[in-house]
Amino acid sequence: MPDKSDYRITTAAGAGTADALSMQAAGAKKNTKYAVDTSLFDALVEQASGAIGAKLPTKTSARALKQRLLKPDDDDLLFLSDMLDRRLTEGQGEAVIEIGYDVTGDSMDLKDDDVSTVTKSLTIAAQAPEVNAFVQLLFDNAALAVDPQEVTYARQLGDAPKTKSRAKTGANTQTRMLQYLVRRRPAIVEEIMELRVAVAGNVDAGKSTMLGVLTRGRLDDGRGKMRVALFRHKHEIESGRTSSVGMEILGFDKITGAPVRHTDSRRKVGWDQVCSRSSKMVTFLDLAGHEKYLKTTVFGIAGNAPDYLMLMIAANAGLAGMAKEHLGLALALNIPVFVVITKIDMCPPNVLDATLKQLTRVLRSSGCRKLPIAVSDRKSVVMAASRFVSQRVCPIFQVSNVTGEGVDSLQTFINILPMSRPAVATAGSVAPADSALPVSDVSSPTSTGECTTDGEADETLRYDINEIFTVPFVGTVVSGVVSSGRVKLGDTVWLGPDFNGKFVTTTVRGIQRKRADVQTGHRGQSVSLALKKITRAQVRKGMVILGKDEQNTMPHASRTFETEVVVLYHSTTITMRYQAMVHCGAVRQTARVLSIVPIDSKENLEDNVTHDTLRTGDRARVIFQFIRHPEHIAIGSRLIFREGRTKGVGKVLRVLSPVEESQVVHSATKGTMVFNPRSEKVKAESLRHHIASLRGSA
Repeated sequence: MPDKSDYRITTAAGAGTADALSMQAAGAKKNTKYAVDTSLFDALVEQASGAIGAKLPTKTSARALKQRLLKPDDDDLLFLSDMLDRRLTEGQGEAVIEIGYDVTGDSMDLKDDDVSTVTKSLTIAAQAPEVNAFVQLLFDNAALAVDPQEVTYARQLGDAPKTKSRAKTGANTQTRMLQYLVRRRPAIVEEIMELRVAVAGNVDAGKSTMLGVLTRGRLDDGRGKMRVALFRHKHEIESGRTSSVGMEILGFDKITGAPVRHTDSRRKVGWDQVCSRSSKMVTFLDLAGHEKYLKTTVFGIAGNAPDYLMLMIAANAGLAGMAKEHLGLALALNIPVFVVITKIDMCPPNVLDATLKQLTRVLRSSGCRKLPIAVSDRKSVVMAASRFVSQRVCPIFQVSNVTGEGVDSLQTFINILPMSRPAVATAGSVAPADSALPVSDVSSPTSTGECTTDGEADETLRYDINEIFTVPFVGTVVSGVVSSGRVKLGDTVWLGPDFNGKFVTTTVRGIQRKRADVQTGHRGQSVSLALKKITRAQVRKGMVILGKDEQNTMPHASRTFETEVVVLYHSTTITMRYQAMVHCGAVRQTARVLSIVPIDSKENLEDNVTHDTLRTGDRARVIFQFIRHPEHIAIGSRLIFREGRTKGVGKVLRVLSPVEESQVVHSATKGTMVFNPRSEKVKAESLRHHIASLRGSA
């Protein structure tokens, strides 16, 4: 039974329940040491409620609240506007509202005519200057479910989906529940919410075709017509397989919430125009599915910091091949996953059932520990999106890119997904006294999309570079993600490290976000920067852009760092001098093992290095050393190391200084090898880099 309240509000980052609050109230009564005078508490609450013209949620106020929605006056609209503003602030710019029950558990008994009245009242309240949001009806349980083939892309045929109301039939006595999406309208492009979704899966699972259908708004012809526009290279068009990290965007209108695409059947719309018309922007990262492009796929997942991973599985193939590897990468990097099963129009029912059973068994296994939920209608879509923040829920969609079945549900799910990586739910968040409902809203302290300045001014800028371009009449342009702090137009920053571990000074001469000019790039946003007096040869993937401090001290880059790792799978053992490809954010370089100490060992790494071995499932502190050149790695960042397939995951604990590095190398090799940062290979690369710098300055 739903929560007994006039309406429930769940932010995009969490959902509240009355049970948690009741348990807290019971616990408070048991704690007599810190008992509170209830009469004084009631007087304070009554005084606070009277200051804003609202009362505590009694039975009378619940009926009055219903009247505020059905017959609102100026005071009621002010009350609703203040309520929406609070919920949008707590939800980081968006919230999902449920209306249907009062605090006594009685149904509000909404009729067909009341739905339009409630929608109109909420819309007027959301249009207040302090709110500046739009309201969209997501689900009405009094309407019969519509055939997905009729709903999905019905505008292609020029017909509206047909619905029938069962509120008048009397056959269903279920309480009428309304679910609304409320989202702020951004004033500038910098304030647009951004969601990054990585699309992974086995080869021939229909990843590029799925993105073509979502971003173009047209169905596929069954032969991959919609995937051609997403390919970046000629050989991709010829083979039909993605070999690079592609990028597509899908916006949602800030007036109606409808999808905004940069191309349709009539004309093409630029990315900047999509941004100007949207309140939320979804960036899809199209990853390669073939095994020989695994290095590119891992770099796309680790370097672009996606909020979610959409795992594509062909219904006729099942969870096979690289799909398992991509699922393991998402679990290792703590990225929430939802599954999309494609090609259901050409798959026999028995094969589809076998695929679902296999997928359910894998998701519920001890390695995944996920709770699979089948999503088929709007009600399950909203429920899955609100429960998705727990990271244990894994929604499963069944989609056909040819008939359009399930595409509308998937699009709605992406629209209402939270804007930041889900945080662990915490109980005890009590709604304000004027809200007239007990709600526990859980919000993540950091948002990847909303323009927030809390704490950014105190943070040091860190910008990870994952793409490099040369634009005519502009110069060198880099693309990446702002990990911390913020970057402004005209800032003087550090760029590096080069092959010698040094940083150079440059100036940000231009900033674009989704090809739209902006003045500032905030924490968590993916932006492109035009750098002044920097050539293409001076920049490589994995470099960082750092802000300058007051002392103008050059940052430190190192080849050696200490990590805490867990071996996921290895057929033999991992010993000293073992080499593997390490991925840490945008950094991708081969590293060797200098030291291994089991996690339960109390030996000091600097005094006595143990020569232990690692096997599958072992946990240890490991010191890695990059083979080629130094890198700038943030402490606390997650990493994965692989040798073909993924071997283990870990977290960076600290970066070693040159003195510590020399000692560790000497101890690891028993004095037979001395650390030489100027090896012949490094000298050659440094000379080439120096010549390129001289040419750029000339």
